[in-house]
Amino acid sequence: MEIINIHDFKNLNPKHCIEIQKNLIDKLELKPFNKFPEIVAGVDLSFLNDLGIAIIVVIDETFKLVDLVYHYQKIEFPYIPGLLAFRELPVFLEAWKKLKTKPDLVFFDGQGIAHPRKMGIATHGSFFINLPTIGIAKSRLYGTYDEPCIQKGCFSYLYDKSKNKIGVVLRTREKVKPVFVSPGNYITINEAKEITLEYTSKYKIPEPTRLAHMYSQKIKKEISG
Repeated sequence: MEIINIHDFKNLNPKHCIEIQKNLIDKLELKPFNKFPEIVAGVDLSFLNDLGIAIIVVIDETFKLVDLVYHYQKIEFPYIPGLLAFRELPVFLEAWKKLKTKPDLVFFDGQGIAHPRKMGIATHGSFFINLPTIGIAKSRLYGTYDEPCIQKGCFSYLYDKSKNKIGVVLRTREKVKPVFVSPGNYITINEAKEITLEYTSKYKIPEPTRLAHMYSQKIKKEISG
């Protein structure tokens, strides 16, 4: 797949990174997607010593695997909370170039707009691939919420400091801790919630990112020998 090189990742410092994030906010489009995605991708990023490993799986609506690619390379950018996309996107974009099947939508293991500057990896990455994205996180990075009820499908909204909705806290399995779902780009909050439920089976984590994580662990073992 092709990418749109909206900026490079060389010689960046934290101040410059924050400027990039603030400039990208103006390009954010949380508009209705208005369709059910029949082909979706799931992205998982992990680390092995100084290597970053990106896995992208593509599945159809029956959860059948359609495509699988991965890439690993040395990570140059340090771990800085709020700027993780600058650490992880370079390896993701190299994996994306290897993809043969174009998905309708991409799930990221991480945040979308539920981020202090609305620029989690699902949002930031969307500008490079020009596709609707959803962030699926296991824990809260930013925002306030009320705990949803224990039934599957229950949710509560996640709010920023100005009381604007920035995502949902979604119970994907009964009596199991919820996941934090936020739109990345080109999709609404409620659509992100509904599509996440549609692509969740018997596990807590939606199938696209669950499978990506599963393959990530397998490939990590292969790399480490």
